[in-house]
Amino acid sequence: MTKVQVVIIGGGAMGVSLLYHLVKAGWRDLLLVEKNDLTHGSTWHAAGLCTHFAHNATIQELRATSVRLYRDILPQETGRDCGFHRSGAMRITRNPDRMDEFRHVAGLSEFTGYPLEVLTPERIAELHPLARLDGLIGGIYEPDDGHVDPTLATQAMAEMARKGGAQIWRNCPVEAIRQTRGRWQIDTAKGPVESLHVVNAAGTWGWEVGQMMGVNIPSVPVLHQYLVTDTIPAVAERIAGGLPELPMIRDPEESWYVRQERDGLILGPYEKEAQVWSVDGVPPSFGAELMPPDLDRVAHIIEAAMARLPALETGGVKTVVNGPITFTPDANPLIGPAHGHDTAWLLTGSSMGVMEGGGAGWFLAHWMTHGAPPMDALAVDSRRFGAWADRDYRVAKAVECFGLQFGVHYPHEERPAGRGLRLSPLHDLMIARGAVMGAAHGWERPNWFSETPNARPEETFRRANWFAPIAREVSAATSRVAMADLSVFSKFEITGADLGAFLETLGANRAPNPGRIGLCHGLTPAGGVLSEFTVTRLAEDHAYLTSAAAAEEIDLDLLRLRAKGMDVEIRNVTEDLAVIAVMGPKAPETCPELADMPWLSARETTLDGIAIRALRLSYIGECGWELHVARGAATTLFELLERRAKPHGLGFYGAYAANSMRLEKGYRGWGSDLTTERSPLEAGLTAFVCKDLRDGLTRDPAWEMVLLEIATGEVDPFYAHSVWQGDRPVGIVTSGAYGHRTGKVLALAYLRDATARDGLSVSILGQRRAATILPQAPFDPDDTRMKPGATP
Repeated sequence: MTKVQVVIIGGGAMGVSLLYHLVKAGWRDLLLVEKNDLTHGSTWHAAGLCTHFAHNATIQELRATSVRLYRDILPQETGRDCGFHRSGAMRITRNPDRMDEFRHVAGLSEFTGYPLEVLTPERIAELHPLARLDGLIGGIYEPDDGHVDPTLATQAMAEMARKGGAQIWRNCPVEAIRQTRGRWQIDTAKGPVESLHVVNAAGTWGWEVGQMMGVNIPSVPVLHQYLVTDTIPAVAERIAGGLPELPMIRDPEESWYVRQERDGLILGPYEKEAQVWSVDGVPPSFGAELMPPDLDRVAHIIEAAMARLPALETGGVKTVVNGPITFTPDANPLIGPAHGHDTAWLLTGSSMGVMEGGGAGWFLAHWMTHGAPPMDALAVDSRRFGAWADRDYRVAKAVECFGLQFGVHYPHEERPAGRGLRLSPLHDLMIARGAVMGAAHGWERPNWFSETPNARPEETFRRANWFAPIAREVSAATSRVAMADLSVFSKFEITGADLGAFLETLGANRAPNPGRIGLCHGLTPAGGVLSEFTVTRLAEDHAYLTSAAAAEEIDLDLLRLRAKGMDVEIRNVTEDLAVIAVMGPKAPETCPELADMPWLSARETTLDGIAIRALRLSYIGECGWELHVARGAATTLFELLERRAKPHGLGFYGAYAANSMRLEKGYRGWGSDLTTERSPLEAGLTAFVCKDLRDGLTRDPAWEMVLLEIATGEVDPFYAHSVWQGDRPVGIVTSGAYGHRTGKVLALAYLRDATARDGLSVSILGQRRAATILPQAPFDPDDTRMKPGATP
């Protein structure tokens, strides 16, 4: 039996990149197994496009790292070119919303250091003289983009990995995977292997390998076609004239991309109705094969591309490539720990494996060797999907993502496919009261409440049709009483003799005393915020923890890790309990039985015979409770509270109103303001870090989270806006909204230069808006409204 430290399953760009980067990190006894040959699957037939365009800083860094690796590092190490062409790239549009999107991405890139140029039609013509300008209003240019030869890049990484001592077994299918006594046993065609770590980098075969591992892999192979033309005279003339290679060009409205290929062009269309393939298992014999061409499916897109680039009509079709690429439900890759396993990892599901592969391997290698990712991982963490992401869901979302490959990415975007998987027991009651629902980790959650039946949210970067409804919701919570369905919370019961020790080691804060509530941040080995728990200590040996809906699998893994060797039992009760918030100055009159509860206290009691767990706390800065109740009793409790609250002017509020109100209090949000990149001290949460941990906890003095008041404009901040001091970017907005109680435009932002206090502005869709650091929360900074007996 071969014994190694790591087995990587899959020899495409992603898996080989991980092997390469683990070698670079100094790990030894590494083995990659590939069922066919390196690059077989989807890598070999990829068009090789590389970009810096992304809506998320982590995704952008994966792509930028890939470019640096292919363009600079590998050629220097091997002495051979990887076929990288720094052609630049542009995206063009006739859609005003798309221009907003371009400006938003350009603003993020100002902070990350990958500047992009927003284009006028005249500049488009200058950069790409073969493009017609009819109807175009602008675009965006990515000067450092290009394309690479996928095979050359992958083989170069493999060469350097072998030189570093790694092994690669080709033509070696994996037949079975099991875990025994903390080690992974992998049966392969070349014999059994025992390994401490196993990595699923199988791409097209990712779902099948996941089944062997006992891990759900929500990815689906989808067929993608592109065609390669014969000689295009206009391109050949440019080459003969010594002109530079044409930049890649994408028209997201017509859903195609074009790049130069020698003296011809490559045209890649993305049709709206994707064709999924081998959803329940790829044929065992499949390797480097392609599907027959099916250009009729994309003929209308080809015609649109020819209308924009008439030169396309002057060259015949030389080759049609029609092969599978994998899509996850959100089109981002699956990178990180496999849920429920300490030493199983995922590096699969990327629809852009070459574009992201070089960076993805670096990202996971860092995570494996340091115990924490190098950047915020939420956009790629494989645990952002749970067991609810079943076959129907992954197929529906893959089809949707493929069809919206070039869709506008709006803030607060809600896509329709794969909905209704997890329903609160109050779901129908919420709908009946006007709730407009959004999706949160498979759940349906009220985003806002409309007085218009069957209302739909507007898709826009500007103030939408829910701005006025949110004002009404905030007014109800501030002046009367408002209720909310918070059942989407992740919920865990922890019991056992070692509970006290467990809570003390869970995170940065001390454990609360019985009957009390505390806030605890679970940390990575590097000190970043991995989890945020509301910890309710019900007894010496019993605690109840709640956290964000999207953190369910991440938090359960952390709890189980911290519980090793301790006498505690952890139960995930997320589906078993509902949560009803009752908030506002009239909340004590709605629940008089609870009015004597101290702030941050908990009580298990009854309301009219209904057993509840009452928590005296508030995320919106108003007096009230979270009432946690058994799922089967939730409807009865809700209707009881509704009857009681109506005489006091009952209203309802959703997630959008809660976001507005929590920003007025300066409260941080997990997943946006709190991530693994920054410690609680950098996030301004020193009060929630016990004193004996503060000196040893990571703190970069250059970084600081601040609450900004921004000058009013036609667009409210949301996230990923750069913060400027004069002509230099000094920070990034992590969340923002209009505060209806204060009349202020607010944003939380990290400054990477904590000395930048004055002369600040925030770039929102290309417009600089003056910004001021607020010294305290602009709404009720002394917290008097949340305490018992508070009055408006």
